[in-house]
Amino acid sequence: MPALDRLEELLGGPDFAVLPLCIDEGGIERGRRFYDEVGLVNLPLYWAEPLRVQLALAFIGLPTTLLIDRETREIGRLQGPFDWGSGEAVRQISSVLQ
Repeated sequence: MPALDRLEELLGGPDFAVLPLCIDEGGIERGRRFYDEVGLVNLPLYWAEPLRVQLALAFIGLPTTLLIDRETREIGRLQGPFDWGSGEAVRQISSVLQ
């Protein structure tokens, strides 16, 4: 999550947004506590019913990252951890945005 926070800080704007979705059974409060503990400041936080999200988006495991274009089409998916704050990730995403 800190890598996503950094990615949002670097690239966030009208052409790019990181939208974290909390699917904790207990609701959004646990996600908010996590944000505070880790020091995330650039990311919004959204909550949805876990089972509904997993079925609708066909998640097999977490974390799962979806890349969505402006027409709301899924253009990429990555399951598992990834360093979204790395220089290479930032360069690749920046090139897609141009």
